[in-house]
Amino acid sequence: MELLEALKNRRTTNTRFLEKPISDEHIRTLIEAASYAPSHMNSQPWRFVVIRDEQRRKKIGRVARESMRLVMERGAFWKRYLKYFRFNKEDINASGDGIYIDKLPKVIQPFARYIFSEKGAEWMIKLRVPSILALDSEKLITSSPLILAVLLTKDEFRPQELSGLYSTLALGMAIENIWLTANSIGIGIQFISLPMEAGGDMWQRCVGLVGVPDTHEMIALFRIGYIDPNAKRPTIDWSSTQRKDISGYCFEEQFGVPWQPEAASLFTGITHKETLGNYSPQQPEQAATPTDSQN
Repeated sequence: MELLEALKNRRTTNTRFLEKPISDEHIRTLIEAASYAPSHMNSQPWRFVVIRDEQRRKKIGRVARESMRLVMERGAFWKRYLKYFRFNKEDINASGDGIYIDKLPKVIQPFARYIFSEKGAEWMIKLRVPSILALDSEKLITSSPLILAVLLTKDEFRPQELSGLYSTLALGMAIENIWLTANSIGIGIQFISLPMEAGGDMWQRCVGLVGVPDTHEMIALFRIGYIDPNAKRPTIDWSSTQRKDISGYCFEEQFGVPWQPEAASLFTGITHKETLGNYSPQQPEQAATPTDSQN
Protein backbone atom coordinates (compact mmCIF):
# COMPACT_ATOMS: atom_id res chain seq x y z
CA MET A 1 0.00 0.00 0.00
CA GLU A 2 1.40 3.40 -1.00
CA LEU A 3 1.89 5.97 1.77
CA LEU A 4 -0.84 8.41 0.70
CA GLU A 5 -3.30 5.56 0.22
CA ALA A 6 -2.38 4.19 3.65
CA LEU A 7 -2.93 7.59 5.25
CA LYS A 8 -6.34 8.11 3.65
CA ASN A 9 -7.48 4.59 4.46
CA ARG A 10 -6.29 4.43 8.07
CA ARG A 11 -9.17 3.16 10.16
CA THR A 12 -10.17 2.25 13.68
CA THR A 13 -11.50 -1.31 13.84
CA ASN A 14 -14.74 -1.48 15.81
CA THR A 15 -15.47 -5.16 15.09
CA ARG A 16 -14.10 -8.51 16.22
CA PHE A 17 -10.77 -9.65 14.82
CA LEU A 18 -9.97 -12.97 13.22
CA GLU A 19 -9.49 -15.78 15.77
CA LYS A 20 -5.83 -16.00 14.89
CA PRO A 21 -2.78 -15.07 16.97
CA ILE A 22 -0.64 -12.27 15.60
CA SER A 23 2.69 -13.65 14.47
CA ASP A 24 5.87 -12.61 16.26
CA GLU A 25 7.09 -11.29 12.92
CA HIS A 26 4.17 -8.89 12.66
CA ILE A 27 4.31 -7.85 16.33
CA ARG A 28 7.99 -7.05 15.97
CA THR A 29 7.25 -5.13 12.77
CA LEU A 30 4.70 -2.96 14.57
CA ILE A 31 6.93 -2.23 17.55
CA GLU A 32 9.93 -1.57 15.34
CA ALA A 33 7.82 0.84 13.27
CA ALA A 34 7.33 2.87 16.45
CA SER A 35 11.07 3.16 16.93
CA TYR A 36 11.42 4.99 13.60
CA ALA A 37 9.31 7.89 14.87
CA PRO A 38 11.15 11.12 15.72
CA SER A 39 11.83 11.99 19.36
CA HIS A 40 13.64 14.86 21.07
CA MET A 41 17.38 14.14 21.26
CA ASN A 42 16.53 10.66 19.93
CA SER A 43 15.45 9.86 23.48
CA GLN A 44 12.91 7.22 22.35
CA PRO A 45 10.87 7.62 25.56
CA TRP A 46 8.23 5.05 24.61
CA ARG A 47 7.90 1.61 26.15
CA PHE A 48 5.45 -1.14 25.15
CA VAL A 49 3.99 -4.18 26.87
CA VAL A 50 2.68 -6.96 24.61
CA ILE A 51 -0.23 -8.75 26.33
CA ARG A 52 -1.35 -12.08 24.86
CA ASP A 53 -2.27 -14.07 27.97
CA GLU A 54 -5.99 -14.92 27.78
CA GLN A 55 -6.71 -14.44 31.48
CA ARG A 56 -5.04 -11.04 31.56
CA ARG A 57 -7.01 -9.96 28.48
CA LYS A 58 -10.23 -11.13 30.14
CA LYS A 59 -9.48 -9.10 33.25
CA ILE A 60 -8.84 -5.97 31.19
CA GLY A 61 -12.08 -6.69 29.30
CA ARG A 62 -14.02 -6.85 32.57
CA VAL A 63 -12.56 -3.54 33.70
CA ALA A 64 -13.59 -1.99 30.36
CA ARG A 65 -17.12 -3.35 30.76
CA GLU A 66 -17.49 -1.90 34.25
CA SER A 67 -15.96 1.37 33.05
CA MET A 68 -18.42 1.69 30.16
CA ARG A 69 -21.41 1.30 32.45
CA LEU A 70 -19.96 3.69 35.02
CA VAL A 71 -19.12 6.38 32.47
CA MET A 72 -22.53 6.16 30.80
CA GLU A 73 -24.52 6.26 34.01
CA ARG A 74 -22.55 9.18 35.42
CA GLY A 75 -23.61 11.30 32.44
CA ALA A 76 -20.18 12.88 31.97
CA PHE A 77 -19.76 11.00 28.69
CA TRP A 78 -22.70 12.85 27.14
CA LYS A 79 -21.57 16.25 28.36
CA ARG A 80 -18.09 15.70 26.95
CA TYR A 81 -18.90 14.16 23.55
CA LEU A 82 -22.46 15.22 22.70
CA LYS A 83 -21.19 17.82 20.23
CA TYR A 84 -19.62 15.07 18.10
CA PHE A 85 -22.71 12.84 17.65
CA ARG A 86 -24.11 12.81 14.10
CA PHE A 87 -27.34 11.07 13.09
CA ASN A 88 -27.63 11.57 9.34
CA LYS A 89 -25.49 12.36 6.31
CA GLU A 90 -26.67 15.97 6.30
CA ASP A 91 -25.15 16.45 9.77
CA ILE A 92 -21.93 14.81 8.62
CA ASN A 93 -21.63 16.90 5.47
CA ALA A 94 -22.31 20.10 7.39
CA SER A 95 -19.74 19.54 10.15
CA GLY A 96 -17.07 17.39 8.52
CA ASP A 97 -16.25 15.90 11.90
CA GLY A 98 -17.77 13.72 14.64
CA ILE A 99 -19.10 10.17 14.49
CA TYR A 100 -22.04 9.09 12.37
CA ILE A 101 -24.11 6.73 14.52
CA ASP A 102 -25.41 4.60 11.67
CA LYS A 103 -26.14 1.28 13.41
CA LEU A 104 -28.65 0.96 16.24
CA PRO A 105 -31.22 -1.60 17.38
CA LYS A 106 -34.53 -0.93 15.59
CA VAL A 107 -36.32 -0.09 18.83
CA ILE A 108 -33.90 2.80 19.41
CA GLN A 109 -33.57 4.19 15.87
CA PRO A 110 -36.62 6.53 15.92
CA PHE A 111 -35.42 8.11 19.16
CA ALA A 112 -31.68 8.23 18.42
CA ARG A 113 -31.25 11.99 18.47
CA TYR A 114 -33.07 12.31 21.80
CA ILE A 115 -31.51 9.25 23.42
CA PHE A 116 -27.97 10.34 22.59
CA SER A 117 -28.32 13.56 24.55
CA GLU A 118 -27.92 14.75 28.13
CA LYS A 119 -31.68 14.61 28.68
CA GLY A 120 -31.89 11.20 27.10
CA ALA A 121 -29.44 9.58 29.50
CA GLU A 122 -32.26 8.32 31.72
CA TRP A 123 -33.90 6.65 28.74
CA MET A 124 -30.57 5.19 27.70
CA ILE A 125 -30.41 3.42 31.05
CA LYS A 126 -34.03 2.23 30.78
CA LEU A 127 -33.36 0.81 27.31
CA ARG A 128 -30.21 -0.87 28.64
CA VAL A 129 -27.97 0.93 26.14
CA PRO A 130 -25.03 1.22 28.62
CA SER A 131 -25.30 -2.53 29.28
CA ILE A 132 -25.34 -3.29 25.53
CA LEU A 133 -22.29 -1.13 24.90
CA ALA A 134 -20.49 -2.51 27.97
CA LEU A 135 -21.05 -6.12 26.93
CA ASP A 136 -19.93 -5.43 23.36
CA SER A 137 -16.82 -3.71 24.68
CA GLU A 138 -15.90 -6.64 26.93
CA LYS A 139 -16.39 -9.16 24.11
CA LEU A 140 -14.27 -7.17 21.70
CA ILE A 141 -11.38 -6.77 24.13
CA THR A 142 -11.45 -10.32 25.48
CA SER A 143 -11.52 -11.85 22.00
CA SER A 144 -8.65 -9.70 20.71
CA PRO A 145 -5.45 -11.74 20.32
CA LEU A 146 -3.26 -8.87 21.51
CA ILE A 147 -3.52 -5.90 23.84
CA LEU A 148 -0.74 -3.35 23.61
CA ALA A 149 0.05 -1.16 26.60
CA VAL A 150 1.82 2.10 25.76
CA LEU A 151 4.03 3.76 28.37
CA LEU A 152 6.42 6.66 28.75
CA THR A 153 9.49 6.71 30.96
CA LYS A 154 9.20 9.34 33.67
CA ASP A 155 12.79 10.34 32.98
CA GLU A 156 11.32 12.20 30.01
CA PHE A 157 7.60 12.37 30.74
CA ARG A 158 7.56 15.29 33.17
CA PRO A 159 4.20 17.04 32.62
CA GLN A 160 5.34 20.33 34.15
CA GLU A 161 8.42 20.56 31.92
CA LEU A 162 8.98 20.82 28.17
CA SER A 163 10.19 17.23 28.12
CA GLY A 164 6.64 16.20 29.04
CA LEU A 165 5.31 17.85 25.90
CA TYR A 166 8.17 16.57 23.74
CA SER A 167 7.75 12.98 24.88
CA THR A 168 3.99 13.11 24.39
CA LEU A 169 4.46 14.38 20.83
CA ALA A 170 7.02 11.64 20.18
CA LEU A 171 4.68 8.95 21.49
CA GLY A 172 1.83 10.22 19.30
CA MET A 173 4.04 9.91 16.23
CA ALA A 174 5.20 6.44 17.31
CA ILE A 175 1.59 5.29 17.69
CA GLU A 176 0.72 6.63 14.23
CA ASN A 177 3.65 4.63 12.82
CA ILE A 178 2.24 1.51 14.47
CA TRP A 179 -1.26 2.24 13.19
CA LEU A 180 -0.28 2.84 9.57
CA THR A 181 1.99 -0.19 9.54
CA ALA A 182 -0.73 -2.35 11.07
CA ASN A 183 -3.38 -1.34 8.56
CA SER A 184 -0.96 -1.90 5.69
CA ILE A 185 -0.47 -5.57 6.66
CA GLY A 186 -4.10 -6.40 7.41
CA ILE A 187 -4.05 -5.68 11.14
CA GLY A 188 -6.66 -3.55 12.90
CA ILE A 189 -6.36 -1.40 16.02
CA GLN A 190 -8.80 0.15 18.47
CA PHE A 191 -8.10 2.43 21.43
CA ILE A 192 -9.35 1.01 24.76
CA SER A 193 -10.44 4.33 26.21
CA LEU A 194 -13.17 3.51 28.74
CA PRO A 195 -10.95 2.71 31.77
CA MET A 196 -9.29 6.10 31.22
CA GLU A 197 -12.68 7.82 30.90
CA ALA A 198 -13.82 6.19 34.16
CA GLY A 199 -10.52 7.10 35.82
CA GLY A 200 -9.63 6.38 39.43
CA ASP A 201 -9.76 2.74 40.42
CA MET A 202 -10.66 1.52 36.91
CA TRP A 203 -7.50 2.87 35.30
CA GLN A 204 -5.35 1.83 38.25
CA ARG A 205 -6.62 -1.74 37.94
CA CYS A 206 -5.36 -1.77 34.35
CA VAL A 207 -2.03 -0.28 35.45
CA GLY A 208 -1.75 -3.08 38.01
CA LEU A 209 -2.60 -5.79 35.46
CA VAL A 210 0.18 -4.48 33.20
CA GLY A 211 2.62 -4.28 36.11
CA VAL A 212 3.71 -0.72 35.44
CA PRO A 213 6.54 0.37 37.80
CA ASP A 214 6.66 3.78 39.48
CA THR A 215 9.36 4.85 37.04
CA HIS A 216 6.92 4.76 34.11
CA GLU A 217 3.51 6.18 33.21
CA MET A 218 0.98 4.09 31.29
CA ILE A 219 -0.57 6.35 28.66
CA ALA A 220 -2.91 4.12 26.69
CA LEU A 221 -4.15 0.62 25.85
CA PHE A 222 -4.98 -0.71 22.40
CA ARG A 223 -6.55 -3.95 21.21
CA ILE A 224 -4.98 -5.40 18.07
CA GLY A 225 -5.72 -8.27 15.69
CA TYR A 226 -6.02 -9.38 12.09
CA ILE A 227 -8.98 -7.71 10.39
CA ASP A 228 -11.90 -10.01 9.65
CA PRO A 229 -13.65 -8.72 6.49
CA ASN A 230 -16.73 -10.80 7.37
CA ALA A 231 -17.07 -9.63 10.98
CA LYS A 232 -20.46 -8.37 12.11
CA ARG A 233 -20.62 -4.85 13.44
CA PRO A 234 -21.37 -4.25 17.14
CA THR A 235 -24.99 -3.74 18.21
CA ILE A 236 -24.41 0.01 18.38
CA ASP A 237 -21.80 1.32 15.99
CA TRP A 238 -20.69 4.38 14.03
CA SER A 239 -18.49 5.47 11.15
CA SER A 240 -16.21 8.48 10.81
CA THR A 241 -14.67 8.68 7.34
CA GLN A 242 -15.61 12.32 6.75
CA ARG A 243 -13.05 15.11 7.11
CA LYS A 244 -13.31 18.88 7.36
CA ASP A 245 -12.54 21.04 4.35
CA ILE A 246 -8.97 22.32 4.55
CA SER A 247 -10.18 25.92 4.88
CA GLY A 248 -11.78 24.97 8.19
CA TYR A 249 -8.54 24.08 9.95
CA CYS A 250 -5.70 25.70 7.99
CA PHE A 251 -5.13 29.43 7.90
CA GLU A 252 -2.98 31.68 5.74
CA GLU A 253 -0.39 34.03 7.25
CA GLN A 254 -2.32 34.45 10.50
CA PHE A 255 -4.94 32.57 12.46
CA GLY A 256 -8.52 33.11 11.33
CA VAL A 257 -7.78 33.73 7.64
CA PRO A 258 -8.88 30.49 5.91
CA TRP A 259 -6.41 29.07 3.42
CA GLN A 260 -8.20 28.25 0.20
CA PRO A 261 -5.65 26.74 -2.20
CA GLU A 262 -6.58 26.60 -5.87
CA ALA A 263 -4.60 23.43 -6.53
CA ALA A 264 -5.86 19.96 -5.69
CA SER A 265 -3.75 17.78 -3.40
CA LEU A 266 -2.11 14.45 -4.20
CA PHE A 267 -4.89 12.81 -2.18
CA THR A 268 -7.36 13.77 -4.89
CA GLY A 269 -8.32 10.65 -6.79
CA ILE A 270 -7.40 8.32 -3.92
CA THR A 271 -10.65 6.78 -2.76
CA HIS A 272 -11.52 5.04 0.47
CA LYS A 273 -11.39 1.30 0.06
CA GLU A 274 -14.62 -0.66 0.35
CA THR A 275 -15.27 -0.76 4.07
CA LEU A 276 -17.03 -2.85 6.67
CA GLY A 277 -17.76 -0.67 9.70
CA ASN A 278 -14.89 1.71 10.31
CA TYR A 279 -12.02 -0.08 8.62
CA SER A 280 -10.62 -1.02 5.27
CA PRO A 281 -10.62 -4.84 5.04
CA GLN A 282 -7.48 -6.55 3.84
CA GLN A 283 -6.65 -10.22 4.21
CA PRO A 284 -3.40 -10.60 6.19
CA GLU A 285 -2.09 -13.34 3.89
CA GLN A 286 -2.38 -10.95 0.94
CA ALA A 287 -0.47 -8.18 2.64
CA ALA A 288 3.14 -7.30 2.10
CA THR A 289 5.37 -7.18 5.18
CA PRO A 290 7.36 -3.92 5.53
CA THR A 291 11.10 -4.19 5.09
CA ASP A 292 13.63 -3.43 7.81
CA SER A 293 15.14 -0.52 5.89
CA GLN A 294 15.11 2.91 7.49
CA ASN A 295 14.93 6.18 5.60
